[in-house]
Amino acid sequence: MNSHFEIHAKDGAARTGAIKTPRGEIRTPAFMPVGTAATVKAMLPEQVAQTGADILLGNTYHLMLRPGAERIARLGGLHQFMAWQKPILTDSGGFQVMSLAKLRTLTEEGVRFRSHIDGNEEFLSPERAMEIQRLLGSDIQMVLDECPAFPASETDIEKSLALSMRWAKRSKVAFGEQPGHACFGIVQGGVFPHLRERSAHELKEIGFDGYAVGGLAVGEGQAAMFETLEATTPHLPTGRPRYLMGVGKPFDIAGAVLRGIDMFDCVLPTRSGRNGQAFTRAGTLNLRNARHAEDDAPLDESCRCPACRQFSRAYLHHVVKANEIIASMLLTWHNLTYYQDLMADLRAAIAENRLAAYVAALHSTAPVDSESVD
Repeated sequence: MNSHFEIHAKDGAARTGAIKTPRGEIRTPAFMPVGTAATVKAMLPEQVAQTGADILLGNTYHLMLRPGAERIARLGGLHQFMAWQKPILTDSGGFQVMSLAKLRTLTEEGVRFRSHIDGNEEFLSPERAMEIQRLLGSDIQMVLDECPAFPASETDIEKSLALSMRWAKRSKVAFGEQPGHACFGIVQGGVFPHLRERSAHELKEIGFDGYAVGGLAVGEGQAAMFETLEATTPHLPTGRPRYLMGVGKPFDIAGAVLRGIDMFDCVLPTRSGRNGQAFTRAGTLNLRNARHAEDDAPLDESCRCPACRQFSRAYLHHVVKANEIIASMLLTWHNLTYYQDLMADLRAAIAENRLAAYVAALHSTAPVDSESVD
C-alpha cells in the first residue's frame, strides 16, 4: 500500500484513524474541501489549512481542459502550482463527463465528448485519466468509471458496472508503480445491493489502496443512500480507507460515518458560502434574511473562524446584500471551519464510544432559516 491507514478506535461500524502519506497525515473521518480547478473558491491555501483541512480535492476533467495537465507538470506539479503542500486527491473526471460535458460518446476504449468550456472535442480513457493524475502529482488518484444518471434500470446499471470494472483494471495497470502515491477503486452498482456487493468483490480482486463508493447523492434520497452504504461497506476491506464521493450535508456525513465511511468531499460548504448561507450549531442561516439586519450577535458563538470572531450577523447581512466579495470569503471560511469542526467532533465521539448520541444531538439542531428575505 502506498499510503498507510491506521484505525485508532471503533464505535460500531464507524472508525477513526489516520491515512499516513509522505505529504502529511489525514485524520479520519476526513472532509476534503473541493478545489476543482486548483483553487478552493474565495479562499487562500493557508486559510483552508487553518480551518483544519488535511487534504484537498482537485479534478482531472477540469484541469485537463484548463490549464492542462502537461502545463501544470512543467510548472512543478499541482501542489506547487496551487501552493498547497498537504495531500491532494484527484477525481478521475467520470462524474463531470456525465454531468457537464456535451455530446458524449461512450465506448469500450473511453469517452469522447465536447468541452463545456469551448466545445472542443476531447477524449478520456482510463489510461489518459491516470496519466493526467500522474502529471498533476496528486497523492490519491481515482480510477476512471462511468457514472450513470439516476434513475436507471437494473439492466442498465449492471451493464455500466461491468464497464466500470473493466476500466478499473486498466486504470490500476496504468497507475503502475508510484511510490508515495495511492490509487483508489470506485464501487458502483446503483441502489442494487447485489450489484454493489459484486462491484466491491471485483475491486478487491484487483487490489486498491482505498475504496470509494460512487454513484450516490445523485437523487436517490438519504434513506436509499444509507441503505446502499449498509449493503456495501461490509464487503470492503477493513484495513483500507472508504470514501463516499460527493457527500454532502452534515446529516448525510454523520449518517455515513455511522455506516463505516472515512472520507468525504462536497461543494456544499463553499457554494453555500458564496450564496449567503452559513452552517451553524443552531442550524443553517440565510444571511439575506431581514431578521439579521440589526443583529449584533456572531454567526456562531462557539466558532473560531474570523467571520464569527470579528463580525456580526448584521455586517454579514449587509455585505451579502451588497454583493461584496468579502461576503463570499467570510462565509466560505466559516462553513469550511464548521465542516472541519464537525469532523473533529465525529472523531472524538468515535474515540469516546458515544457516536450514536452525538449524531442524535446533531439532528436536534434548529431547522433551516426559511424566513422571507427583504
